[in-house]
Amino acid sequence: MHLGALRKGPRNHICDVGGISVGNAVDEAARTGVTVVLPEARAVAGGEVRGGGPGTRETDLLDPSCLVDAVDAVVLSGGSSWGLEAASGVAAWLGARGRGYRVGGSPLVSPIVPSAILFDLMNGGDKGWGEEPPYRSLGKAACERAGEDLALGNAGAGLGATAGLYKGGLGSASIVSESGLEVAALMAANPFGSVTMPGTDRFWAAPFEIDGEFGGRGWPEAAQGFATQHPLSGSKAHALAGGNTTIGVVAVNAVLTPAEARRIAIMAHDGMARAIRPVHAPVDGDTIFVLATGAYPLDPAPRHTALSIIGALAADCVARAIARAVYEAETLGETIAWRERHGH
Repeated sequence: MHLGALRKGPRNHICDVGGISVGNAVDEAARTGVTVVLPEARAVAGGEVRGGGPGTRETDLLDPSCLVDAVDAVVLSGGSSWGLEAASGVAAWLGARGRGYRVGGSPLVSPIVPSAILFDLMNGGDKGWGEEPPYRSLGKAACERAGEDLALGNAGAGLGATAGLYKGGLGSASIVSESGLEVAALMAANPFGSVTMPGTDRFWAAPFEIDGEFGGRGWPEAAQGFATQHPLSGSKAHALAGGNTTIGVVAVNAVLTPAEARRIAIMAHDGMARAIRPVHAPVDGDTIFVLATGAYPLDPAPRHTALSIIGALAADCVARAIARAVYEAETLGETIAWRERHGH
């Protein structure tokens, strides 16, 4: 598979993949929010859940053996189980516009909207919503605001996120090839584990950084010995903060089958392991979805080589997006941002 030169995309976020738009909506008082990823046309999708405490919707239909082979949107939300209702708002918005899975000549459609949530219920926001949680409305609002301009940090599903000792957030990164392949990740980073090396301000994802996109600090001069330090150093076990899970979407412009999209989602989880320690813990609900827009044909043989390349690039983008989420975040309440502690 010929790639040519690789570089980050012009926006360095998920909308560098043609046909992808993103919308964010937040409830400032509740310190929570929703992010929706909208493909221009129905997109082949896959997904992989690796965390021990997930909250998801419509992930079973992503099994390649199931009937539906494409989705209409993907939703990332705060709010723990409450946040799953955001996808209902997105489905309502899509259905009113005739977008969804259509059976035969029926005038009705069934919007297919996989989603995942993170836990942000203990960040100090006002969660006294009674019988009217805000997520359905936030889902519809995020659709209305969808476009190619994307706010990072304290935005969308990342508004109320925390990441180990630091404020978490929404992050994104892209990579494009000279031959036209586009791969990008959008991650809401709220992990139990640490995104920085013990006792330093350096991101675990540093080797994958492009053009100082998350501070350009690099690795410490003596980047070794971490395996003998406490494995929860810098995690929420030390920060005494509640709420976990990193969730996200990888978009690629390649032509993929549902089975291939799932394989890319599996490989993309390696990016979490490069950016967070520990990851996929019992208290995390780590989930990655993959959307394939189908604009870039792959060489018919050897197919596995092309998939291996895309999966590797997806994992790199995931790692970079997680670090950018924390780098771009701003202090919220008692949760201090990385940049406030360490400067720009």
